[in-house]
Parts: sequence; structure tokens; C-alpha cells
Amino acid sequence: MLSHRALLANHEQVGRIEPPVVGPTDTVLLALPLFHAYGLNSGLGAVVHHGATGVLLDEPGLTAGLDEIARHRVSVLVGVPSMFLAWADAATARAATATVRIAVCGAAPLEPTVAAGFTEATGLPVHVGYGLTETAPVLTSTLVGGIVKAGSIGRPLPGVRLRLVDPDGADLWRDGLTVPDDDPDELDISDVSPGTDPGQIVVAGPNLFAGYWPDGRDGPDADGWWGTGDIAYADEDGDLFLVDRLGELILVNGFNVYPHEVELVLAGHPGVAESAVLGVPHPRTGETVRAYVVPAPGRPVTGEELLAHCARNLARFKCPTAVEFVDALPHSAIGKVRKTQLRSATPPGPQAFADTRTEVTDVH
Repeated sequence: MLSHRALLANHEQVGRIEPPVVGPTDTVLLALPLFHAYGLNSGLGAVVHHGATGVLLDEPGLTAGLDEIARHRVSVLVGVPSMFLAWADAATARAATATVRIAVCGAAPLEPTVAAGFTEATGLPVHVGYGLTETAPVLTSTLVGGIVKAGSIGRPLPGVRLRLVDPDGADLWRDGLTVPDDDPDELDISDVSPGTDPGQIVVAGPNLFAGYWPDGRDGPDADGWWGTGDIAYADEDGDLFLVDRLGELILVNGFNVYPHEVELVLAGHPGVAESAVLGVPHPRTGETVRAYVVPAPGRPVTGEELLAHCARNLARFKCPTAVEFVDALPHSAIGKVRKTQLRSATPPGPQAFADTRTEVTDVH
């Protein structure tokens, strides 16, 4: 349940970023579904709030999108990773985006290679935002610090309070400050350095929802704080990096494995177009890591090759013990991989997506 006050508060928070993200003289591309909080409030809502111009796309395909960007002299792009990937591959990208001054990506993780490809094609950096429907929706942005770091979701918006907490609820990082460790001699196996250990993002601010319909359950606590269920760490500069969803955490022999870390390693192999990593039950280790991989066109790759690639780049307990090749992964309307749908087909494998391309390699 998002009040008008919460929706308005998020515009005021974004509006405190300098230089302004959207102003009355801007033309904003509205190519995102309006049933989603990102398209509705960060897109259409921003246009209305600032008295800007919005360009709605009936067909958000590659050519139509670039044609309309050029035709209407769009100055602000609000998109998702799949859009930036498509634009980066277009020969007309630089000319079509000549009037664009800000490009913002959200709703799903943006691979650094995709961001780099778009920047190379257009000359424009891609700023990344992070948020949830429950927060109206933006919480952090690389626009706050003004520096784009590969993989970073930036810093909290002005007016948003943010903490990183450990499994016991103790603060690791709060409002830009690292909380000192009570036991500096304790062994740290997080692999995240320098900066904080990963912790759940907990937030407070006037942009938060009141709870879930109809009774307001599971909303902010009595002090106004709400746990997002997302895990992140902060680097030494105070920039945040999203690790994974709390519910996606894989426990291998009691050790934490974050699927997104494994997916980033797989993305670094030229034979991988896309991947999704899940935890599956294992009689000896409790869970084990299973990877679903969409092969890159024209680049044959084997499961053994990918397992060896992971072994060179990950701690042993984080490496997949199974690789399954599929033709496609299930996606939502805004481009997120539907892991719940993928999980429901595991094991023996996501035949709905695999078709005849499935090849499974298991290592135990």
C-alpha cells in the first residue's frame, strides 16, 4: 500500500540530486510497463511531477525505440538492462542518442559488460538505480555520488536512511558509516574486501509503503525501519554493491554462496549469453550450486569448460557442481529472471525452457 505521500516523497528525494535528473525542459522516454512501479512512478510519475515531456512507446523494439529517441530529441533514458543491450548493438545508437544527457538503468542487475558496450556505442555512461515497489521505488543511485562504478548501485538518495545488518540484526554499515567490529580478531571468509561484509539492506524514509494489502502486514517496524530482503556490501568509498536476495542464498556445508557472484563469473566467459544459478538439495553438503546457461550464439562451449572457468575464479565451495544448457531462461516483463519458475522445474531440469538443447554436466 503506497500512499500519495510516499510516491511524492520519492520524487522529492530524487529531486535533491545535483545536477537534476529530470526537469521541466526534459523529454523522457517512457518505454517501461506502467503496471510496474519503476515505469509508473520513476517514469510517468517523474514526467508529471516535473512538468516534463514523456514519449510513450507502443512498440518498444530496438528500431522503434531509437527512432523515437531521435525523433522527439529525448534527453532522459529510463530503461532496463535488455534495452541497453539492444541499443548498444545498433549501428545508429550514437546518432539517435545525440540529445540524451542522462541514461538510467534499474529493475534488474546491469552486467558491467552491457554498460560498457552502451557507453562505447553512444559515449554516455549508464547510471544505475536500485529500489523496490515497496519504496516507491528508488532507494539508491550512482547519480548521488556522480561516479559510475562497475557493478555498483550507488549511494542512498537524500532523505533515505539505509543500514546493512548481519543475520543477528547488528549493524555493519549505517548511513554511510562502517560500524566497528566488536571482535576484530574473528576470521573473515567473506571474500569482500575492502569494505563491509555483506548484510541485509534495511531502510527508513517517507517513501516507504504502509504494509501489504489489505491489513498492512509486514510493513515498517515501530521505528520506521523495513528489511528489504536484499543483501549488499559497501566499499571503502561508501558505494553499495548488491550481492543477492536473502532467499536466494545457497548454503554449502554451512558456507554462504551468493548466486549473483557465480553468475558474474559465468558472464565473463565468452561462451555464455546468460545464466541463472540456484541451490539444489545435496545429501552430503546440504545444498550444491547448479547453473543454467544459455550459450552465446556461434560460440560452442561445454559444461566441462565452464566448470573449469569457475574453478579458476571462485572458491571451491562456490563452484557449480552441475551445468545445464538451455535455449532460454524465463523472464518477467521487465527482464528479471524468474528463478521461482526455474526452481519449480529442478530437478531433473527446466524442460519447458530447454527444448532439445539441454546438456547436463555433473561433478560431485
